[in-house]
Amino acid sequence: MQVAQQIRDILTTEFAPEKLEIIDDSSKHAGHSGADPRGESHFSVLVVSKKFDGENRVNRQRLVYTALDQLLKDRVHALALKTMTPAEYAAALTRK
Repeated sequence: MQVAQQIRDILTTEFAPEKLEIIDDSSKHAGHSGADPRGESHFSVLVVSKKFDGENRVNRQRLVYTALDQLLKDRVHALALKTMTPAEYAAALTRK
């Protein structure tokens, strides 16, 4: 199974996100330290979930890192996270 799909499956199970975007940024890091020749080693992820209500940014990211722990140890070198509540996401959309 592809790494991006594994990330999607885990985050969907753990956070029941209202929005989930996973972008494979690995091609931007080819040849750099930590780049995996197989690809799928660097990702940008947006997770919008009610489970983040009442949590600060650091705690939200910890929750995601905990959920993805094994992938981060074995396969993913870099993960850029944006974690939002549904209300924060809706507000961000109206500001655009």
